[in-house]
Amino acid sequence: MEERILEVRGQKLYTAYHHSFEGKPVIVFLHDSLGCTQLWRDFPAKLSQATHCNILVYDRLGYGKSDPMLTHERPVNYMELEADLLNDLLAELHINNAILFGHSDGGTIALITAAKYPETVKAVICEAGHIFVEEVTLKGVYDAWDEYKTTNLPERLQKYHGDKVEMLFKAWTETWTREDYRSWNIEYLLKNIQCPLLFIQGEADEYGTLEQVEKTVNQVAGTSEKYIIPAIGHTPHKEVPEIVLNKAAAFIKQNS
Repeated sequence: MEERILEVRGQKLYTAYHHSFEGKPVIVFLHDSLGCTQLWRDFPAKLSQATHCNILVYDRLGYGKSDPMLTHERPVNYMELEADLLNDLLAELHINNAILFGHSDGGTIALITAAKYPETVKAVICEAGHIFVEEVTLKGVYDAWDEYKTTNLPERLQKYHGDKVEMLFKAWTETWTREDYRSWNIEYLLKNIQCPLLFIQGEADEYGTLEQVEKTVNQVAGTSEKYIIPAIGHTPHKEVPEIVLNKAAAFIKQNS
């Protein structure tokens, strides 16, 4: 993996890029609200080996080894802005054949990027993404906030994010629970997604119901399929990595 800090729109982003498969797509991994490059562990490398595709893993702004956020106060459309930043990052690396693999917030950003920049995205794997706010999502956020206050979660996160932990945690919890965020919804963008889509969801996801999946796969313009895993929660790629790996690899081979 070639590790670099790239400046995009004046912000420094940490990237890890493996591109030895000439002419093959680049699988771009987008982490969740508390994640980073390191927390994907060996999953990207295994998917690269299984598909003979290149991979790009990066820390979103405010996470891991990337620059901190300027403020924890995010606008309602912050994930659309992150999709714009991702498109600029792909342009910086001359990537125009991306397969986006996004988890949670990362899954949502993947959907938005495919909708706004169809010329760059070949396919999307959305794992536990959101297209609107649900009560179960808010309960999950409040439960995480309680865990942050009563356990060693801040110390565990500090291992990966350093002194950015408080900022990123506030950005996540305060944005999602804000009154003006209740009406956030990206369904209007789904009709612009022309590439193939695979939506992976744990049936017992503590942050979202299967309505997120159904409304997404039924509104995109391109081919779509859902893969619901019984008795699994919000992070299928960690809970049942081999199952997710096999399904994702088959989807990528079919669409690359």
